[in-house]
Formats: sequence, C-alpha cells, structure tokens
Amino acid sequence: MRINTMAEMMAKGEAPEILFWVGCAGSFDSRAQKITKAFASILQKVGINFAILGKEEACTGDPARRAGNEFLFQMMAYQNIQTLNGYGIKKIVTTCPHCFNTLKNEYPELGGSYEVIHHTTLLQQLIDEGKIVLKEGGTFKGKKISYHDSCYLGRANNIYEAPRKVLEALDAELIEMKRCRSNGLCCGAGGAQMFKEDEPGTKRINIERTEEALQTGAAIIASACPFCNTMLTDGVKNKEKENNVQVLDVAELIAMSMI
Repeated sequence: MRINTMAEMMAKGEAPEILFWVGCAGSFDSRAQKITKAFASILQKVGINFAILGKEEACTGDPARRAGNEFLFQMMAYQNIQTLNGYGIKKIVTTCPHCFNTLKNEYPELGGSYEVIHHTTLLQQLIDEGKIVLKEGGTFKGKKISYHDSCYLGRANNIYEAPRKVLEALDAELIEMKRCRSNGLCCGAGGAQMFKEDEPGTKRINIERTEEALQTGAAIIASACPFCNTMLTDGVKNKEKENNVQVLDVAELIAMSMI
C-alpha cells in the first residue's frame, strides 16, 4: 500500500483533502498497525485524497499531560502545531480517541485549530453517502457484536452513535454491555495508566471490563481505540477465550465487509 506523505504532496504542489493522523499506537504497535492499514485501505477504496505526516508526526503529548508532565506536553504540542500549520492543515482524521481528544480540544489554546474527526464518524458519513458499499449478507451478518465505548470518544466527546451506526450497517446483532454509553467502564489504559504499574487492588480493570463483554455472549468485541483494543485483547487471553471471541476495531470490521 502506497501512501503519500505531506512532504511528498507539497513537493508536487498538491494538498490532500484530509490528513490521517496515525498516532504512536497505530505507527509502532504491531496490532494497531493492522487497524491503520485497514482504515487506510478504506480511504483508498472510496477515493479520498489523504496524506500522512510520516516521520514528521510526533506524539500528541497526551500521555505526558495525563501523567502530569505539562512542560513535556507543551513542547510536543508546539512541535506538532508548527508542522501542521506549516503545511496549512485544515482537516484531520485519526483512529485514536486520545489523539482525537488532544488535537481537537487541547491544541486550539496553543495555536493549533483544526477540524478533527474520529474515524468512526468519517466511516458513518461515508456509509450514509453511499461511498462505502458493504457485501450483501456480509461477513458478519447475524453475528453478535458488543461495542466498548472508549472514554475519550464517549464521555469526553459525546460520540456514541457513530460507531454503533457503522456496526449496524454490517447487519450484525449489536448487544450492549451492562455498562455502556455515558455509563461505560474504562478499559484501564486511559490517563497514562497504559504506561505505569498497577496500583494496589483486587482485580485489573481490563479483566472486569472483559468479563462484562463476555457475559453478552458476543463473538466479536468491537472497539474504536488502539488502547482499548490492547486491554480487551489481553482480557480475552486471560480468560482463555481467544479461540471463540475476537477483538476488532470498527475500521477492520468495515474493511473486511466492503465490496
């Protein structure tokens, strides 16, 4: 798969309609790379002219700020804002709710104002516009899917409908967990918890959440965040259910079902 970088496009005097912000997980984590590829393949199939920053993309600074290192966050943010503003970027899409939240809500006060959309919102738009066409009686027809709300997508940004509408387009049976939407339970990775040791307690949060997902009897746990994906995958392995239950990103489900 050949994807243009902003530098290559600018050298040709071209500009993309959208910048795909890949994020650290989507760039370096071998599991999240599959989500990146799935989403990029969808964008290419529907003919969206997009580019990535490539090596010019640095971490948004989300984990640094959540862990309390405000100085490091601002340094990283200013570096990214200079790059984005230098290219005249107007519209950004990302597959990571952490990047989404930081770029959308925290960069404007530092001089970086962009239209930022999460990939589930864009997928919903593309389905509504008829640009994404799904196979009749597709791969997931009638399958039970349970969707896990990412904290930074749901509670932080009020995006509950888009991912569910995308999943409904698959003709699957959507089963909600006991705690969902604004009452959803964190996967255990947010707030820089992904990068630190467990605190004293009796049960890991991701195990608690995975148990709720498994109680639905769903064959697929759908997520829309690379961190949630990791935590839930670990939970499913912990319960030794990886042969019967898959954890997949919304973009992967769509990529597998497109004509």
